Amino acid sequence: MKPWNIEICDVTLRDGEQTPGVSFSCEEKQAIASKLDEIGVEVIEAGFPVVSPYERQCVKTVAGMGLDARICCLARARKGDVEAAVDCNVDMVSIFIATSDRHIRHKYHKPREAVLEEALQMVDFARDHGLAVRFAAEDASRTDMEFLLEVYRGGADHGADLLSFADTVGSLVPMQMFRIMSTLVSTVDRPFCAHCHNDMGCATANTVTAAEAGAFQLHTTVNGIGERAGNAALEEVLVALRMNGGVDRYDLSHLCDISTMVQAYSGISLQKTKAVVGEHAFSHESGIHIAAILEDPQTYEYFLPDMVGGERRFILGKHTGKKALEHVVATLGYSLSEQQICKVLDEVKELGESKCGITPETLTALIRHVRKEQ
Repeated sequence: MKPWNIEICDVTLRDGEQTPGVSFSCEEKQAIASKLDEIGVEVIEAGFPVVSPYERQCVKTVAGMGLDARICCLARARKGDVEAAVDCNVDMVSIFIATSDRHIRHKYHKPREAVLEEALQMVDFARDHGLAVRFAAEDASRTDMEFLLEVYRGGADHGADLLSFADTVGSLVPMQMFRIMSTLVSTVDRPFCAHCHNDMGCATANTVTAAEAGAFQLHTTVNGIGERAGNAALEEVLVALRMNGGVDRYDLSHLCDISTMVQAYSGISLQKTKAVVGEHAFSHESGIHIAAILEDPQTYEYFLPDMVGGERRFILGKHTGKKALEHVVATLGYSLSEQQICKVLDEVKELGESKCGITPETLTALIRHVRKEQ
């Protein structure tokens, strides 16, 4: 497979921090940025410096860490915002304007042509000050295509290095994303970015689909955190790129570690069934599944836990089979007869049906009880 031509811009430190109730300290931003750099993420969006003096200092600190990743920050199409980006010594500024009629009507209260003209002046200003520019259309997915193309052509004509398409309210499904991104990349001669939100649960799928349609820069957050229902999840996008896009240059073994780190710093715990990094991502209870996994793990694991720094777990319960129980019993250092295994299995299933958790301590007690009986 020819690898897809993509790069990752992780926006955990900016869009992820816009999750209600989340605020990263400067030290936490540095730790997350370091781990993203170890993974091989090419661009890190460090924050929105005009928000506060502390935020500006955090962005400047991340920009000064000497990472391999290029450091980006966000700016409205306002001179003060761009000046703040310049002051932070970032490599790139993402200048955004809302482009949908609804947003323009309620946010700017002026003709869309005037909004665009003022924004393009800020593109010129940023470039004159030595910054690479990503020119971003907010609510692009609900923008009239004719005007959207005018926006992007204007950005390209004024020298923007990247053009960003934001599905700001998560309104698209993958087929729509494919059609729109295909049109954009075939019409405007600039690399495009895909920035997807998860309001309908399609952010990761839309991001990967955008890549297949020709998008170059893919935006993600660790654990998919972000406003409302969040953003495309870094861990999901990277695994999809590895398994289906031929992209193998990222070190995915850090994914579980950075997931745990962001959970701790953000205070947002993951659901157990979260893809790639959830507690149950590599957990198995079904006896049929475990028996097959003991022969060949990929019978029921499309990618193996080691790849992402995870760990396989066998969970005992009502669906447990004899082979699975024998394996778990052996890992605890016990050897039971056929009769003893069957007795313990009956006890395990009964406990499972009673919704009782079967911990190693519980199983050890069952084993000792059965051995004492017989």
